[in-house]
Amino acid sequence: MDIAFYFNEVDAQLMKNEKGDLGSIIEKHGDGELPSITEGVQIVLFGVGESRNALSNKGSEHGANYVRSYLYKLKKDTGFNLPIIDLGNILGGETVSDTYYAVSSVVAYLVKRNCIPVIIGGTQDLTYANYLAYENLEQVVNLTTIDRKFDMGVSQEEEINNENFLSKILLHQPNYLFHYTNIGNQSYFVDEDVKDLIDKLHFDELRLGLCRRDMKLVEPLVRNSDIVSFDMSSIKGSDSPGNELAGPNGLTNDECCQVARYAGISEKVTSIGFYEYDPEFDRQGISAHVLAQMIWYFIDGVNSRKGDLPLMNSKNYLKYRVHIDGFDEDLVFLKSVKTDRWWMNVPFPSPKANRFKRHQLVPCSYEDYQEACKNEVPDLWLKTYQKFL
Repeated sequence: MDIAFYFNEVDAQLMKNEKGDLGSIIEKHGDGELPSITEGVQIVLFGVGESRNALSNKGSEHGANYVRSYLYKLKKDTGFNLPIIDLGNILGGETVSDTYYAVSSVVAYLVKRNCIPVIIGGTQDLTYANYLAYENLEQVVNLTTIDRKFDMGVSQEEEINNENFLSKILLHQPNYLFHYTNIGNQSYFVDEDVKDLIDKLHFDELRLGLCRRDMKLVEPLVRNSDIVSFDMSSIKGSDSPGNELAGPNGLTNDECCQVARYAGISEKVTSIGFYEYDPEFDRQGISAHVLAQMIWYFIDGVNSRKGDLPLMNSKNYLKYRVHIDGFDEDLVFLKSVKTDRWWMNVPFPSPKANRFKRHQLVPCSYEDYQEACKNEVPDLWLKTYQKFL
């Protein structure tokens, strides 16, 4: 498959970079030549100029190059050893569906080759296109969004847009979504019916207040993700004004960078997108700079991966068994001796759940293990088990 025809070159004004800048080690699409995509772990950036179905942030289709102008000037770290490629921008197709097809085709092409796509939007409905890539790969996935609300929309009959794409993912057939998590939602933006649906489907949420209280709660949730989708409206407006819906509350810039690094160090995350940056509302490039730093932290995280995805018989893990009254089998926890990170093993209750095998080991925290030691079944264990039924 030739993906070159999907892309416009990186702006010529951005091609030259100073020694020591991150841009100096990024292989860019320019002079009529697309960088070669080889088999193996590498980070692949590309922008998507699509916002036609958006209800807000129409200017985000022009955001990618603004972000690049700051990203390229950030300093490279001595630990940045993995290749980084910038393919340029996918411009809007004849129809929005054409753009979605291009994005899903490119993401599937990259993930199949163990590359990690980093999408710079564009509006967040592009998450739907990112998700469709995994249908092409026939891979059941976990999706995590960082957003101020759940983008469910108001009617199933609505055309897909940046405020209802999640409902389109949930209703899409065949369904390849195993689990969904939202981080940073603000209760006054969440309809009660939507909250009830999230609970009924055994999905996860981590409200803004809980994030702010303890950012360590975010790490296992992000570690459990295949796809991460970041809405810039989740950042409070005083920290990041470049969004039409920017509000007085939200995550801070440094918290967002921390979330991005959590995504980077997760062995499971295979694609990430940053959406809803609208340069029309930005002041002095603050939001473009914030987004650039988030990508920098994601790159730093990927380069810091320790290869600690659990294998049940691996010598790199300590196994803990906890008896729970009323359970026939013990709860099994694994702790990585490399990173001190924890997982819990959730058994299949039926043979039909075998298609979910890669989701059987669920990232968790030490607190989940402590809860089990008190003869209480962790909520995360129950939610996962119920999905297998």
